[in-house]
Amino acid sequence: MRDEQLLRYSRQIMLPAIDIEGQQRLLESKALIVGLGGLGSPAAMYLAAAGVGELVLADFDTVELSNLQRQIAHDTGSLGRLKVESAAERLLAINPEIKVTPLAIRLDDGNLPELTAGVGVVLDGCDNFATRLAVNAACVRTRTPLISGAVIRLEGQLAVYRLDRPGGPCYRCLFPAGDDTAETCSETGVIAPLPGVIGSLQALEAIKLLASGESGLDNQLLLFDALRTNWRRLKIPADPECPCCGGGEQGLLG
Repeated sequence: MRDEQLLRYSRQIMLPAIDIEGQQRLLESKALIVGLGGLGSPAAMYLAAAGVGELVLADFDTVELSNLQRQIAHDTGSLGRLKVESAAERLLAINPEIKVTPLAIRLDDGNLPELTAGVGVVLDGCDNFATRLAVNAACVRTRTPLISGAVIRLEGQLAVYRLDRPGGPCYRCLFPAGDDTAETCSETGVIAPLPGVIGSLQALEAIKLLASGESGLDNQLLLFDALRTNWRRLKIPADPECPCCGGGEQGLLG
């Protein structure tokens, strides 16, 4: 590690939980961030600042004025631009030493397995169940840890699925029948800092996992009531009948 890197990451290297070995592992790591909106923005920015060596950004959407209240990787000058391009520019301004790969594509069962197989962790911050289920299925197939975040109104949640280890749950164990009739932020609203809270926690768990192999929230769900500033932690049980990771036909992929 060069002297310049030692200085840039010095406050992390001082931590026994990271140390120089953990920082080196971060520099050699690669993460996929699905969605560069309210959750993906702070997550990507903190991963870049922390020195995760390569960030793959996946989002086909463009920046709109209503995004700017919470999607902090973008600004007024980003309006109309692809979110991955706007975010990539911001991340490289934060840390020009990392590699950023922007992918303005729709993710599906065809391209996701190759993407998830090539990274050490996936951070899912997308806003629809179809993509969430596809990301989860790909991570089950490639045994890639998945850090899932979601926010709406004044409620947030975070879960870490250790799909790299046998016997644990997947996203579909917790949400077996997700559908796109669920409420969205565009319909019900979301308070500005809430995606920052959950997205930052996604980055935190990813950094710990990449640096040490442990996230601190393995196979658990963290619920946040922002109105009352109340946190709850729940263990996620594996569903033996889960069609994605359990005993069903697709479960054989896991």
